[in-house]
Amino acid sequence: MSLYDIPIRSLDGEPGLLQSQRGRVAMVVNVASRCGLTPQYEALVKLHRRYADRGFCVIGIPCNQFLNQEPGSPEEIREFCSSTYGVDFPLAEKVDVNGENRHPLYDQLTRIAYASGAPAGDILWNFEKFVVSADGEVIGRFRPQTEPDDERIVALIEQSLPSSSAGGPASSQGPASEDDHDDHGRVTNPR
Repeated sequence: MSLYDIPIRSLDGEPGLLQSQRGRVAMVVNVASRCGLTPQYEALVKLHRRYADRGFCVIGIPCNQFLNQEPGSPEEIREFCSSTYGVDFPLAEKVDVNGENRHPLYDQLTRIAYASGAPAGDILWNFEKFVVSADGEVIGRFRPQTEPDDERIVALIEQSLPSSSAGGPASSQGPASEDDHDDHGRVTNPR
């Protein structure tokens, strides 16, 4: 089963968040607003903007299971993420990532071993990262302390991105850089 087939709602309550990303490489991250790792949002936003026009997205999954570090309502979470870090990637509804109420998405994700070779199992903390291929296969799992722009993650994303069409503008001059995006991650200077 492709991860993109698993139903999960957006933070706004709209169904089909994962389905809407089918065909893109994704980084799925359980996030929290009051965690020592919360500043990782900055690198997540940069990574999303850097590769968005090449078929990549970050998907944030709010979770309040670790010391109640994501207690807010959907509106409070969205406001915090937007105003503090400029988050413009998709955010899901708040879910449990461990325990008997674990969301089905995390039933699948926790079966994956870490890229470091550590065995599969429960989510350790906020900001655990999973890289998912365009067809919905998990191709990498990284511990919470691993920065989103770690060279191993970036290399995995780059090698997994869908090929750009031959002869198109992106293939002739390279991808748009981070400086070629507006505050919402949209390309402003296509190459």
